[in-house]
Amino acid sequence: MSAPTPTRLGVHLVDDGIEVAVLAPHADAIDLCLFDDHGAEHRIRLDGPDLGVFSARVAGVRAGQRYGLRAHGPWDPAAGLRYNPAKLLVDPYAVGLTGELGYGPETYGHRVDDDLAGDPYGPADDRDSAAHVPHGVVLDLTQDPDADPTRNRPHVPWADTVVYEAHVRGLSARHPGVPADQRGTYAALGHPSLIQHLLRLGVTAVELLPVHACAPEPHLVARGMTNYWGYNTLGFFAPDPRWASAAARAAGPAAVLAELRTAVHRLHEAGIEVLLDVVYNHTSEAGLGGQHLSLRGLDSAVYYLHDGGHPAALADVTGCGNTLDFRRTEVVRLALDSLRFWVQEVGVDGFRFDLAVTLGRGRMGFDPDHPFLVATATDPALQDVKLIAEPWDLGPGGWRTGQFPLAWAEWNDKFRNSTRSFWLADPARATRGDAGHRVRDLATRLSGSVDLFGHSDPPLRRGTRASVNYITAHDGFTLADLVAYEHKHNEANGEQNRDGTDDNRSWNHGIEGPVEATAVAADLLPIRRRSIRNLLGTLLLSAGTPMLTAGDEMGRTQQGNNNAYCQDGELSWLPWELSPWRQDLLATTRHLTALRRAHPALRGQQFYTGRAVDGREPDLAWFDPQGEPFTHERWHDGDLRTLQMLRVRDDDAALLVLNGSLEPQTVTLPPGTDWQLVWDSAWEHPDDARTAAVEGDLDTAGPVLTEPLSLRLYVRPA
Repeated sequence: MSAPTPTRLGVHLVDDGIEVAVLAPHADAIDLCLFDDHGAEHRIRLDGPDLGVFSARVAGVRAGQRYGLRAHGPWDPAAGLRYNPAKLLVDPYAVGLTGELGYGPETYGHRVDDDLAGDPYGPADDRDSAAHVPHGVVLDLTQDPDADPTRNRPHVPWADTVVYEAHVRGLSARHPGVPADQRGTYAALGHPSLIQHLLRLGVTAVELLPVHACAPEPHLVARGMTNYWGYNTLGFFAPDPRWASAAARAAGPAAVLAELRTAVHRLHEAGIEVLLDVVYNHTSEAGLGGQHLSLRGLDSAVYYLHDGGHPAALADVTGCGNTLDFRRTEVVRLALDSLRFWVQEVGVDGFRFDLAVTLGRGRMGFDPDHPFLVATATDPALQDVKLIAEPWDLGPGGWRTGQFPLAWAEWNDKFRNSTRSFWLADPARATRGDAGHRVRDLATRLSGSVDLFGHSDPPLRRGTRASVNYITAHDGFTLADLVAYEHKHNEANGEQNRDGTDDNRSWNHGIEGPVEATAVAADLLPIRRRSIRNLLGTLLLSAGTPMLTAGDEMGRTQQGNNNAYCQDGELSWLPWELSPWRQDLLATTRHLTALRRAHPALRGQQFYTGRAVDGREPDLAWFDPQGEPFTHERWHDGDLRTLQMLRVRDDDAALLVLNGSLEPQTVTLPPGTDWQLVWDSAWEHPDDARTAAVEGDLDTAGPVLTEPLSLRLYVRPA
């Protein structure tokens, strides 16, 4: 009697060896290829298929064994079938990878010349690729119950969450407090000096740019560059060894995984969650003419979205050459299995999904009730983790902000655009005599974007937490560059400055690029710094879940590069030796997150009604510069650039006063109480409050004079 087909895909250790299961529905046969220390290969033909799965139980195999797969079947590219047993394939379920990817003709399934040009519908290439591709490594995932990676997860409530987007290498590569052999590695994430920075900064979750094993694109390798960001996945279960310490890399994939697990554990001990930026929308195999590394060789027709024509062509809604087909149960299973692995085996606390609309595309386009999206909200292993969508892709109907299910939060690009426009693009237009935007859209963003996230059944269930507010992210200008550049400067990427967006909504304040403190134009430097503080204050004091990009708290610059995806160097790494103004900015950021923690009115989760209930004052109210409630006409006044936002929660009240004009404005604060000024963006450092106290500007109930382009926070004294 034959053994039953394993329910788990991939390679797993069992008592007497390993259990192997590979999904390849259109294949005729699958070989498991075992390699010894000298590179000699031993092939084992798997049984099957049974419901598309080939499997076997192989005795005598132990942890540390290197392996790969070879798939037999028709080479019929016009039908979407690309079986070529000369090509060793990476197991998509491999939890450890070793060896470097080559970029020669051997790694292509079809024949290409030395320039890697060839007809993807042409004959199969018969050169063996085993020496030119990474190999999977069998790992023992058994852990001491006392070392369960999920045991000390912090479970930070959404209302208290402040996300910090960071790159593993960039975060610590230049940190003087981290030992040299740990800088830029997983190990550094758990180093006390880095954790202390995060705690003092007031962030509660580190969102890591992709740590899945990545394969840089051939065109980058040809230019001597790499895919630094990592949005080009080769393996969805294996950590990228590039970001491990040299000692861990030398010890092998088990040590790489252990180093990452340890870092997650130490962050958890400090009360900090770990979120992973994950890329399930495409793989590193690129378009039809790309390399033949894993899914393409196992079953291209099943894993990749095709256009339905003949000859078969890939449908690309990601801009990366291929798209994983989430209409297929097999693809949904792959993504869910990967998510469970990172939660259960590594202990991560949530995920940010790159181009998440692709993951919800069904036969008729995006569907918020797509099986993958429903499964993430109902799977027992995933129910209590944070799920964050990048709610767009490049396909038809690809912009879907606000349309994800209840359990999900979403990047709010409208918050980014409205905030940048109010503080930067509109003032820049005003200096030229041009009109800007009205304040009503900004007001909607400040109060949680109910127009986007309030649609549910019944309405308003998602609350303001669903809006992940951000001003900057890994792609685009840094915060410091937003106030110093109006045009991208991506020449270092080698693409003639064609890459990267041109919709920056930035303002250089009159001069493009850096200005020295001794320059004639040095007077604009304080204005630039105030603009940074305006943006930071808006981010951290608005309703919603704020996301801060690593380095913005210290004025990091990329010298105007708004697409540094291939820049693995000081251009992308955080600076830790801070000039005085950068020290002041860091202190300001810490002060703002402390204010957010201290005042419940800044952290409400429910959408506002603006109504008085049970004799209480309204939870949200808007006032014009004269202290009068906003009228319909005022909301549509194109010249109005000053407004006041009052939020109340329980006994706490917080008043934001925004002056977006180029002139000082006298503002009458709302009546009924004395107000205490706790922050003003005109202050270079929070300690400037002491000067304001001496001058009697902190406690007031009367008119106040606000600086041009400034933001203030008042609270009701206890």
